[in-house]
Amino acid sequence: MKRNLFYTLFALILTLKSTSQNIDNHKVKTFTIEATQLDTTKTIWVYLPKSYKTSGKDYPVFYMHDAQNLFDEKTSYAGEWKVDEFLNTVNENEIIVIGIEHGNEKRLEELTPFPNTKYGGGKGDLYLDFIVNTLKPHIDSTYNVKTDVKNTTIFGSSLGGLISLYAILKYPNTFGNVGVFSPSFWINENIYEFAYNSTISKKAKFYFLVGGKEGLDMVEGQKRMVNLLRSKGVKKKRIVSEIIEFGEHNETLWSTFFPEAYKWLID
Repeated sequence: MKRNLFYTLFALILTLKSTSQNIDNHKVKTFTIEATQLDTTKTIWVYLPKSYKTSGKDYPVFYMHDAQNLFDEKTSYAGEWKVDEFLNTVNENEIIVIGIEHGNEKRLEELTPFPNTKYGGGKGDLYLDFIVNTLKPHIDSTYNVKTDVKNTTIFGSSLGGLISLYAILKYPNTFGNVGVFSPSFWINENIYEFAYNSTISKKAKFYFLVGGKEGLDMVEGQKRMVNLLRSKGVKKKRIVSEIIEFGEHNETLWSTFFPEAYKWLID
């Protein structure tokens, strides 16, 4: 199972290349920013709620990985999350979404906090340093956002789920909520030890989701992490752990359950 999953991830790395954004919805914009930590320039996608220009209020923020897959089928690997389509239906508790493009062939490096002896990687600390110390300050000073921990969420799937969980553990004073879809914990077993040794905020909220057809290792990996967090004192009401019986490792699963996760995390 791990071999097949890795080949799927590797195909994603090779196939997903940034192209011109063909988004009909005018609420999604892009900009570029220097990521000196990674010696590259990052393209950032920004979803602004429909009330943004007229409300005069500040909004919670979701930081999400793999921006190419969030809003536009043309730039996605195998379908999009349809984040903008869903959020356009929301009339209350609107949010701003900051989508961070992955580094194509460097995706594995950026989204793994620890190196894997077989597959490499392990530059997740630099990637998160970019988000926390370069990107977030820019967002905070440019847009009408709520900058506090409670209103700052980090969210991703697969390797993005792995790095998102690592982020809330490493930066509990930055991220108050996390969405962890189909997390690839198997590629970084060190994540369990890191979680065990972390001081976890009692106010943090965790939303986990995995598909039953993703393989036993994926399902058991999520259960193991949830049990570990509970053993660390995270209250049951602060964790959701969904196992979708017929769910597979793809955007169809993630787009279907993003609205549910959003509603719980933002509440």
